Amino acid sequence: MRMTGEERIAAPRDAVWQALNDPAVLRQCIPGCQSLERDGEDRLRAEIAVKIGPIGARFAGTVTLSEIDAPNGYRISGEGQGGTVGHARGGAKVTLADDGRATRLSYAVEAEVGGRLAQLGGPIIDATAKQLAGQFFATSTRWSAAQARRRRMGGSRR
Repeated sequence: MRMTGEERIAAPRDAVWQALNDPAVLRQCIPGCQSLERDGEDRLRAEIAVKIGPIGARFAGTVTLSEIDAPNGYRISGEGQGGTVGHARGGAKVTLADDGRATRLSYAVEAEVGGRLAQLGGPIIDATAKQLAGQFFATSTRWSAAQARRRRMGGSRR
């Protein structure tokens, strides 16, 4: 499955970049994320629970940040094992650009599953992957904009 998209975030690019590199923020943005902890400079350990079609799965795996070009973008990749239901792998190339006082976040996502999950068929997998990617980028957009508003007002709550 592949998809592309773009979001306009009412926050400066540096603030968006910081948010996209903060494990606490990523944990809030990744749908179904139960835990996310640093496991190296550009690597995190994750536990994610999601429902794909009729199958609920809990994945344990890694999230890796690569092709880092601060504050312009990076590649975020994830890979996880879901026990008897199979495995999932995916990633996104994320690009940030100034858009007036805001930031334009562009993304290109790819995802694949194997094992029992793959038996669900392409349309269910594609729809779920698009939904999860959309949730991630919509949540990160809202979070970054809220943080920018807090900073302008003098607060720095998470």
